[in-house]
Amino acid sequence: MNTSPDALKDQLRAVQTRMASACAASGRRVDDVQLLAVSKTFSADDVRQVAACGQRDFGENYIQEGVDKITALQGGAQALVWHCIGPIQSNKTKLVAEYFDWAHTVDRLKIAQRLNDQRPAHSAPLNVCLQVNIDGGQTKSGIAPADVLALAREVAKLTRLKLRGLMTIPDPVVGFEAQVAVHAKARALFDEVKTALNLPQFDTLSMGMTNDLEAAIQAGSTMVRVGTAIFGGRTYTA
Repeated sequence: MNTSPDALKDQLRAVQTRMASACAASGRRVDDVQLLAVSKTFSADDVRQVAACGQRDFGENYIQEGVDKITALQGGAQALVWHCIGPIQSNKTKLVAEYFDWAHTVDRLKIAQRLNDQRPAHSAPLNVCLQVNIDGGQTKSGIAPADVLALAREVAKLTRLKLRGLMTIPDPVVGFEAQVAVHAKARALFDEVKTALNLPQFDTLSMGMTNDLEAAIQAGSTMVRVGTAIFGGRTYTA
């Protein structure tokens, strides 16, 4: 256990309060924005404690670590929804297809095709978001904005996938208005693709984390990915 159950409960409530305030400030309903608790490097017990507070959606960056937690927590009192939010290499698509409910980081057709082909027949279609390098960061994964619509059209054809929207991780910028401006680019692209595809299920704009969730909500995020503010600081081992 990295953090006490009481602390986890208080920290989760504090994030929920931040989200509610951001929604009020931007004229949005609280239930317009979903909270994804990012549990990478934290234990299955930590996840269990946060789930006991009512949180259902959890995000994992490291696929094998995520699979271990999914397996450990199967059969619990409440069914959890697992999101893969880290890079997906070809040799890991089978694990994502078999264990996760969502994949946020699809940025090329090859990966989408493998996820589609490896999704078990008894499972519901895998929810996917296309990761977009919205600000052109040199070290960031994701497809260029100009190429998103073409990829979206191809992914939408895959029957074992359900194309849900876009995901972004822009480089940090200083100041609320600057944060909003970057996220607004993603919102505009999301609206453009949604209109072009005319898919009712295309409803998810996954953007915003601990340090910029208010700006992301102001710009139109429908899902914020928060780890540190819920679970605390992380300790990475070599």
